[in-house]
Amino acid sequence: MFDTNLLFKRKFNMNMIDTPEYSELQSRLANGWNTWNTRSAMCWVKLPSCIALNLGLKSYANGQHLREILAGREEVTLGGHAYDGSYSDLTLTHACTTVRIRTAVADGDLAVLVEPNCEAIRKSLLIAEMGILWNKPGYVKADNDSLYASTPQSEVHCFPVGVQKTDPNIVAMTPYLALELSGTVGLSTGRPRSLDEIRNIVAEREAEHQKRKESYGKLSELYDAIQTCTAWDTIYEPIEGRVITPVSRVWNSGARGGYVLFDWDTFFAGVLASLDNPDLAHANVIEILRERTPQGFVPNGSQATGRKSFDRSQPPVGAFSILQVYNKFERKWLLKQTFEPLLEWNRWWSKARQSQGCLCWGSNPFEPVIGTPPEYRQPNTRKGAALESGLDNSPMYDDIPFDSEKTHLLQLADVGLMSLYIADCRALAEIAQKLGHEKEMSELTGRAEKMTAALQSMWSEKDGLFLNKRLDTGQFEHRLSPTHFYPLLAQAATQEQAERMINEHFFNPEEFWGDWILPSIARNDPAYPEQNYWRGRIWAPMNWLVYLGLRNYQLEKAQTELVKKSAQLLLKEWRQYRHIHENYNADTGEGCDKTNSDRFYHWGGLLGLMAMIEENS
Repeated sequence: MFDTNLLFKRKFNMNMIDTPEYSELQSRLANGWNTWNTRSAMCWVKLPSCIALNLGLKSYANGQHLREILAGREEVTLGGHAYDGSYSDLTLTHACTTVRIRTAVADGDLAVLVEPNCEAIRKSLLIAEMGILWNKPGYVKADNDSLYASTPQSEVHCFPVGVQKTDPNIVAMTPYLALELSGTVGLSTGRPRSLDEIRNIVAEREAEHQKRKESYGKLSELYDAIQTCTAWDTIYEPIEGRVITPVSRVWNSGARGGYVLFDWDTFFAGVLASLDNPDLAHANVIEILRERTPQGFVPNGSQATGRKSFDRSQPPVGAFSILQVYNKFERKWLLKQTFEPLLEWNRWWSKARQSQGCLCWGSNPFEPVIGTPPEYRQPNTRKGAALESGLDNSPMYDDIPFDSEKTHLLQLADVGLMSLYIADCRALAEIAQKLGHEKEMSELTGRAEKMTAALQSMWSEKDGLFLNKRLDTGQFEHRLSPTHFYPLLAQAATQEQAERMINEHFFNPEEFWGDWILPSIARNDPAYPEQNYWRGRIWAPMNWLVYLGLRNYQLEKAQTELVKKSAQLLLKEWRQYRHIHENYNADTGEGCDKTNSDRFYHWGGLLGLMAMIEENS
């Protein structure tokens, strides 16, 4: 159960009233042992007590004590991870030591098996610290070569198996155990256990986890990649008392203060979790809506520091993502809880981002709330507006004028934004119909039809494509990205138009076709060779949105090829390194060639989700 103060805050002070079903859902999620602490993949926390067992390595080869390790860092390889924390597996290399750490839960107790390979003469130490996180009440003490923690919710006794060492020069402020890594060591809570008992518990949970993967047959590798990344990225966020899946633990760290939630990333996290974890799927799509600004829009980003993107939103993918989750699990309370926030956000786009009957990306001035330099640099600028697109440094917006005086918009009618907005209107109209909100359904349908007509005016018969249009000159722009296929998602194209788009552009090797697809800017664009972020690299959400659009038309060849090539791209580095990248090189299919491509970024799993959906269609 949650802290009652958190429940009060969630129910009455977050601009969204929780249904009883959702409050119960979060209580179910925030329970038991798991890697809830975003600061380290080697920290296991028991909720709701917040008692933590944190593991670290002290190497005498370099004198360092590694107390925290972020999932996605170079030193760690992440193995399987059950959503409920019943099993986890990681391998860490530090100085002269490599350790494989597997954990399992049995009858509410945590068992930890640590198998080392230490090449140094003086062996490294496993440091097991016990503490209570997030300033919750309780106490910890050392108790006869074991550790003990007590809180109002529960108590935990932790017992070691292995050779204990005394080293007072450990960087710790709570009681700890130091075990020599000259051989396999273990830890268990609840009662003392032998290494064989710990091995048996771990083996049993590992077999259960493997069986879940194997149930997906030929798609088990794709399932493993999607599920593993989503599970490791899921954390407990203590400010609002919620379980949530931010993009990665690396992104949560440092200046962001503990978490960062991005708009479309988190909606997609909900879609990914819907593969087999309905509670987490619902939590993700609801919690990102909770981040709405006073103006009613979901911000580009929201951080634990209190900083939000008050100047800009991000692509409107909320309604059709939530509808996907609903259609799979049919929990009507999800629609009841999210409809009003989604409607408010939908109306905001029409009011704040419309110019000459079209939609444009924008960035408004606002009073800083934290006082950090980005707050002063980005609002009411071309850069801020480009960030709203989610395609941060896309060449499409390089030379587009920005109106900082009146509209606060890029002077560009954007095919991608208009298409996503139409899809949002249609999905929200369907939700309104299911809830019996006929007036709002009519309102949303009318907006979709009006914007569809505007989008049709951006069809270039000469080019066989919908093109972005400069509002200051009336001229078409010819810098192309996969967003130019999004009218398929909006169902704004005729079948004939759709076929031209695919035959003349999707399968065009000078633009989007190739061994690895889809590049984020056409291959013949001057910026493509940079292969830096949105300047040419392949991004899973683009492939995902194009795939959803292809399903609306008779375009079987393109759909089949996109699904196949996307899965191949995901598996390339998954098989090599167990990485799921933020983005990939469109020439080589690599993710690790750029340091700014996060190695464990959950939306990369969308590349494999398409194949999972096709199998069940």
